[in-house]
Amino acid sequence: MQSFDLVLFGGTGDLAMRKLLPALFRRFLAGQIAPGSRILGTARGDLSREAYIAQVEQSVAKYCEGQFDAAQWSAFAQLLHYGSADAQAPDSFGAIAAFLAGREAITRLFFLSTAPALFAGLCAQIGRLGLVTPETRVVLEKPLGQDLASANTINECVGSVFAEHQIYRIDHYLGKEAVQNLIALRFGNTLFEPLWRRGSIRHVQITVAETLGVATRGPFYDQTGALRDMVQNHLLQLLCIIAMEPPASSDADAMRDEKLKVLRALRPLAGSDVTTKTVRGQYRAGAANGQPVPGYHEEAGVPADSSTETYVALKAEIDTWRWAGVPFYLRTGKRLQEQSSEIVITFEDVPHSIFGGGSAASPNRLRICLQPTDSITLSILAKKPGDGLKLQPVDLSLDLAASFKTQQLDAYERLLMDVVKGNLTLFMRRDELDAAWRWIDPIREGWLQQDVRPKGYTAGSWGPAAASALIGRDGFAWNGEL
Repeated sequence: MQSFDLVLFGGTGDLAMRKLLPALFRRFLAGQIAPGSRILGTARGDLSREAYIAQVEQSVAKYCEGQFDAAQWSAFAQLLHYGSADAQAPDSFGAIAAFLAGREAITRLFFLSTAPALFAGLCAQIGRLGLVTPETRVVLEKPLGQDLASANTINECVGSVFAEHQIYRIDHYLGKEAVQNLIALRFGNTLFEPLWRRGSIRHVQITVAETLGVATRGPFYDQTGALRDMVQNHLLQLLCIIAMEPPASSDADAMRDEKLKVLRALRPLAGSDVTTKTVRGQYRAGAANGQPVPGYHEEAGVPADSSTETYVALKAEIDTWRWAGVPFYLRTGKRLQEQSSEIVITFEDVPHSIFGGGSAASPNRLRICLQPTDSITLSILAKKPGDGLKLQPVDLSLDLAASFKTQQLDAYERLLMDVVKGNLTLFMRRDELDAAWRWIDPIREGWLQQDVRPKGYTAGSWGPAAASALIGRDGFAWNGEL
């Protein structure tokens, strides 16, 4: 273990209170925060240290229910400090410089849990004050820009202060246990590798479905939309892990080199493909958990005439020898029927069925569930009890929590500790980010040029009917709608 100083910009914000500080507390309980470490929360508000600690205590007690212990909290609270800082007011950064003075040999972390528009200003002040040491790292939360041009502007500003190996572009989906197990499944076993390609796999589905609406994030979300908020990062990163070639090692750059090749091999979606291979949706009033919920236009901070999408489905194709002809179907949306994040890999049928009568009509499927539970399920065909050789699907399931009987790490717990250790494997490199935006930008441009407006769908449904038609044209159906 190594001691560290963490400066948490946006230290009173939703992400810090709901995810980051509870994650740090759980790692403290696990003995993974070394003595001498310190956490400085910063925000524009003028708070005393005691008031900030009390605020953090409420959040940690809420989000670490069942793990909160008064004695342990008292010890953790000794790590917490607070300082007021405003990205638009350079003079306000003196307290941060004073807090870090004399500790240049200790690992230094800056976590920018703020709006991306503030990243450049914050990094400029960090650089102006000479706060970057060889052991300094900066963590950038998504979304990193609105398009390739704005992402480049941010990256240039951050890159003028920090070296690329010091920049950690975080995507919490890559910290999920099931995603880690997907990497282990692919590259730690000989069973699947011969089948992980065209000729054996018929198609792949990636779904990230949310039951919640935009809640209090209306103004932010309306400037972003589902394509930039979810597809550009979360879904494309999952696609890369599924589709990438085996890296030479588990070294961070070896892994990221292979993901980059996938992004560069994605067939562009432009022109008529935008209308035939993508679907935009926007939720209308409906029901969630048996209760009525408003439509997107009725949410706080959302303009009544907004055309921002809350749902996206699309068909992606990868132009490589391994994946030529294998479609990847991606979908994500808010106010859908279930909270579910999963990858479903459908294998080809046997070339000739000896059972007749359509007994083998159900293909093999591998389902990697990321949410609400971490599990891996392989569906195969087995003989139905009784006379005759009649087959039916059965599931071979791996419940990760039950199998290992250990407390699973929250995604942010793992990623924060990776930052402390200097492990870049699960973080996006700049060229990865650039390649993702290069694929996403033409889709958005096509929507604008061809006036592709979001199709309405009822809250509590599985999204627009056009999404079922998108995959149905190829003879498939979304998992869960079979």
